[in-house]
Amino acid sequence: MTDDTDETRRARAKRTLAEYHGPFGEQVIARLADVAPDFADQLVDYAFGDVYSRPGLDRRAREIATLAGLAALGNAEPQLKWHIRGALNIGITRTEVIEILSQMAIYGGFPAGVRALMAAKEVFDEIDEFATELARQDDA
Repeated sequence: MTDDTDETRRARAKRTLAEYHGPFGEQVIARLADVAPDFADQLVDYAFGDVYSRPGLDRRAREIATLAGLAALGNAEPQLKWHIRGALNIGITRTEVIEILSQMAIYGGFPAGVRALMAAKEVFDEIDEFATELARQDDA
């Protein structure tokens, strides 16, 4: 049974998820929900309804910490790519993403740093390819 507190938490979670990841965030959660709907709900509610929406750190600081943590793990490339897109969505620049990942390599190790930087390159390339395709469509 859902009470008002849960509904408020869910609304806050969805708003925060959208701020970071736009419609792509909902798509990823929907794909996860196809496999594990309860887990998808828990992830959204806790991560975005409770943690990402807390006061104390602004969105940039939270996303910088997330990028560094995921990159240091060295084994979370899909999540890292998702958060690189999120970082760009909230105004962190490509140069800042590269600097964050380069800084992390000191502590997470160079192999993890290389993997993270290559993931960033893949995200940047995907964004550039999409922008090029949109421009072609506009010209047609």
